Amino acid sequence: MKYKAIISGIEAYAPDYVLTNAMLENMVETNDEWIQSRTGIKERRILKDPTKATSDIGVEAINKLLKKKGISPDEIDMVICATTTPDHIFPATANIISDKVGIKNAFGFDVSAACSGFLYALNVGSKFVESGTHKKVLVVGADKMSSIMNYEDRNTCIIFGDGGGVVLLEPTEDMDLGIHDSILKSDGQGRHYLHQKAGGSLHPATLETVENKEHFAYQEGKTVFKFAVKGMSDTTFELMQRNNLNAENLDWLVPHQANIRIIEATRKRAELPVEKVMVNIQKYGNTTNGTIPLCLWEWENKLKKGDKLILTAFGGGFTWGATYLTWAYNS
Repeated sequence: MKYKAIISGIEAYAPDYVLTNAMLENMVETNDEWIQSRTGIKERRILKDPTKATSDIGVEAINKLLKKKGISPDEIDMVICATTTPDHIFPATANIISDKVGIKNAFGFDVSAACSGFLYALNVGSKFVESGTHKKVLVVGADKMSSIMNYEDRNTCIIFGDGGGVVLLEPTEDMDLGIHDSILKSDGQGRHYLHQKAGGSLHPATLETVENKEHFAYQEGKTVFKFAVKGMSDTTFELMQRNNLNAENLDWLVPHQANIRIIEATRKRAELPVEKVMVNIQKYGNTTNGTIPLCLWEWENKLKKGDKLILTAFGGGFTWGATYLTWAYNS
């Protein structure tokens, strides 16, 4: 028996607290016009509660999804969490999420690939479903990016926000639906341009690393921008070419929400009209692993069974890629 993995449900969660560009003007040397013209961002959500972490974003999304689908936590047999801001170095955030939700019959693990993590995790989860060994797999993409932001560094703090989402993967025998094809790439030389310097085994936390603010995200914007444009646009174009997709038969492009100019460059390379591109960066900023599920969640009511989608992302490391799938249900 052959199976394909379909997305059979989507939910997401964004914290209530809104950090606007106007508020950032009082924190760093910037202004609303400058931020919007360079990034497309107007505001972002922040998880202010110091007792809450990335796992809580995933829990909020999963609880809503299980209720919507009428599924018991006991029916879930795998949880994959894509995150750059895990609750702890260990245990895995996926395991913490499972415990908080009451998922007892699943194994879970984290995927770390920066902003491409959700795409990587989606493809890993799909392989377990296709193998026939797992029937209900939760793929979470979530980040509390405010926990690694230096709000004195305008190169990073204007970009990132908190939030995330989850998809449910299930098997189908209909080969016309589900995840069809992917191109996933990485290049470790990119680690120099987008990273968190301290906190790992190379530079464990010390008084000096804290004083030097080495536990915050660092980004060399111009270099990252150049590689992101090439990575997302190239893989999207290649995936379209080898699957005979074009502006007429591709229904949606779902790009990682890093920068409106990167999104626009990818759209132009794919020769797609703006109305076929999901964009909500203005409301949430870059939620890292949360951007693609947040888009799918917001557009769920517009998605129809049979719609053809390409998801594409780029992240620190560097990591990047694109995935082609056919939507499996009418909301």
